[in-house]
Amino acid sequence: MDKRVLLTQPSSPVPKDFVALAGRWCANYSVTLLNFVWQGYDLLLNDLPAGINDKDLERSITESLELRIRKVMEGYEPYDIHLYIQHEPGEREKMSSPPARPKQYDLAFKLYDQERIMWPIEAKVLETDGAIKEYKKDLNNEFLTCQYAPFSSEGAMLGYLLKGNPNNVFRNLEKKIPCTLTTHPNFQNRPCKMSDHVRKVEAGKPYPSQFRCYHLILEFPGITRQSHKKA
Repeated sequence: MDKRVLLTQPSSPVPKDFVALAGRWCANYSVTLLNFVWQGYDLLLNDLPAGINDKDLERSITESLELRIRKVMEGYEPYDIHLYIQHEPGEREKMSSPPARPKQYDLAFKLYDQERIMWPIEAKVLETDGAIKEYKKDLNNEFLTCQYAPFSSEGAMLGYLLKGNPNNVFRNLEKKIPCTLTTHPNFQNRPCKMSDHVRKVEAGKPYPSQFRCYHLILEFPGITRQSHKKA
């Protein structure tokens, strides 16, 4: 069984019932969740342009994708666990004092009975297969510093590729992050890879230091982003 674990509280012992829950879920949960994303993406491709708006491309693609992931998940309860997906949930573990707002993930899978357990997903529009600056920034500056996913040892990045080749994206990510990408054994026919990292964890914090990131490149042929022109 995968020894990477999700934690529920920042400073209290992990409850035995949660350990049992994590033990049942962690072994295969990433495959299940990634499969939901891929199936939702397939539905979205069949419905293009759906609700996608070139003025707000990243958010509108994510909203349309979330609806279709929900459709795929209807009536599905993996390992008897009630699971749902949410657009822009807040991560409050490391937020500043009020009136500050929490950081928000683009998407996250959550458990009804343990709402702090989130399997987070960040998305970035890649206008070309070399335009990876913001993608790299989210992984290095957020996930790998525990600003994102402090309790999770896994998460995913989605690249909404408008023009280019997913293989070129992966080559550029390896050079620029830098990292080593390996093909996911369950999705060998998809542009889906994974990388393993050691995160920077503050002294005294129980966050997992080992972190696995899944990289999914979702192609959107024919979709373009509206140019941002000065008035």
